[in-house]
Amino acid sequence: MFLSIFDIFKIGIGPSSSHTVGPMVAARRFLDGLGEQARGRITVTLHGSLAFTGRGHATDQAVALGLAGESPETVDPDRVEPILTRLAEEKCLADAGRPRLLFDPAADVLFDYGPPLTGHANGMVFRLWEESASAVREETYYSVGGGFVATAAELAQLQSGRGGSSSYGVPFPFATAGQMLEMGEAAGLTIAAMKRANEEARRPEGGLDDGIDRVVGAMNACMDRGLTQSGTLPGGLKIKRRARAIHQQLMAESGSNMLQPHRLMDWLGVYAMAVNEENAAGGRVVTAPTNGAAGVIPAVLRYYTHHCLGADEANVRDFLLSAAAIGGIIKHNASISGAEVGCQGEVGSAAAMAAAGLAAALGGTNAQVENAAEIALEHHLGMTCDPIGGLVQVPCIERNALGAVKAVTAASLALRGDGSHFVPLDDCIETMRQTGRDMSDKYKETSRGGLAVNVVAC
Repeated sequence: MFLSIFDIFKIGIGPSSSHTVGPMVAARRFLDGLGEQARGRITVTLHGSLAFTGRGHATDQAVALGLAGESPETVDPDRVEPILTRLAEEKCLADAGRPRLLFDPAADVLFDYGPPLTGHANGMVFRLWEESASAVREETYYSVGGGFVATAAELAQLQSGRGGSSSYGVPFPFATAGQMLEMGEAAGLTIAAMKRANEEARRPEGGLDDGIDRVVGAMNACMDRGLTQSGTLPGGLKIKRRARAIHQQLMAESGSNMLQPHRLMDWLGVYAMAVNEENAAGGRVVTAPTNGAAGVIPAVLRYYTHHCLGADEANVRDFLLSAAAIGGIIKHNASISGAEVGCQGEVGSAAAMAAAGLAAALGGTNAQVENAAEIALEHHLGMTCDPIGGLVQVPCIERNALGAVKAVTAASLALRGDGSHFVPLDDCIETMRQTGRDMSDKYKETSRGGLAVNVVAC
């Protein structure tokens, strides 16, 4: 099984990888597949979680941007509003070089609140209509979490092989944590070294480290911007940004001899909240492995580089390679989609990845790295996804802060041991999959249960 580090860590925009990044990718794919001579009217029908929380996650806007020819990695967040305004006024895709294609964002994005499509909770159907009102082109896409998108045919193929990319041509094709540990022991290599070897085998042109550095740079830029912004987040909940004020308090306390020992948790929290406030505002973020959980890994990575004794910048790449290895195993054997398994698949997976990355950066053995991931994931099992108002704000922003704290705690506990432990990571991942399967759909990113119905969204 091979899933690239750049599949796990994608640069995009907020507020959601499955509800914003994925639909934008799907819309762009549909547009590109039409050809320059296509004419008619495009409609998009959103199903399942995309319908129930699509407005709060800006799914309709993401679809419009994709049909306008934009991509998550390259779209300028500051240009989003002008693009949407032009589309609303002109009701055609002229900016995408296709003046024959009509599209009215207000009328042509349809929200179907009935049963979800059979393939996945995040389904959407794109149609091109001729003047005769008959659909001449139709494609169903599923946004399966973390910005990953598949057509109905592609999803069926992935599901028949339990997902993931082909392992052909990689030296360490581990599909489970058990296989990963066995291969590492046989080769005498760390998890990061095996992941690097796999990446380099699939990237003969090189550029792996440059790509990792771009991801780190995007994570840091998002966090740094979040630490300087104030005001109220969009969406109607009137949630105030808090990261800047907390950061200023922490900076003002620096040098004091009267500091509480739990202040380090405040640093972890503010790092994570800065990222997720930016995500909620539609800023540029890195899926890690999703937008809703985008703050955990950057926060723990900043904790390592800025607060850990003996931190080495060279270990930052090993941190992300190790985290990506764990994330790939989780996605391959369970899910990172909140609409599929709840928030245990988003913040839980992010915490497991961050714990593994930190343990690796601090010199942990492969067994300790696997143990760190298991501890972090185990203590997110059963976590629901119930965003108030369908917005990635409450409880999502604070949940990332707590996920970062759990990740550091998990890494610390694992490093205090010898790597042996009672529950294997593979069993924990399978438990998450089963728990997600059994979880009511009300608690899987539909905003029809939990906090979303017990707290008035106004």
